[in-house]
Amino acid sequence: MGLTGKLIAQIEFKHGGDVFHDLFKHKPHHISNVIPHTVQGCDLLEGEFGKVGSKINWNYTHDGKKKKAKQLIEAMEEEKKLIKFKMLEGDLMDEYKDFTIILHIETKGQIDLVTWTLEYEMLNEDVPHPISLLAYFIGLTKDIETKH
Repeated sequence: MGLTGKLIAQIEFKHGGDVFHDLFKHKPHHISNVIPHTVQGCDLLEGEFGKVGSKINWNYTHDGKKKKAKQLIEAMEEEKKLIKFKMLEGDLMDEYKDFTIILHIETKGQIDLVTWTLEYEMLNEDVPHPISLLAYFIGLTKDIETKH
């Protein structure tokens, strides 16, 4: 079994992909107001929201446990509505050597699709693939859709 992997989920978002993209690009600190049971905080550590090279700290609840994550906005492609977050520190880094989260929104006809891609390298073969984290992002997307 290899130590690297990739998981992808795509979810239809009925309230406008532009709204979802804007929330994560320019207003991630508002997410805790929309879904406080899932995300408790988002703080800008360096740079500015929506800019490559910026560092963000997240406080969130996953699998019933309070967790933290420090991320770098590694890349953005406005025309593709794509944001790439590289994990720098936090709970995930206890089990993964490398972890990247890619958020991509695309429109097909009248349907907006939110795609979450997790690219990772586990520290060892005993580390599970982050399937529950992918499920977390699916739930987060659906929660934002119903409350936004």
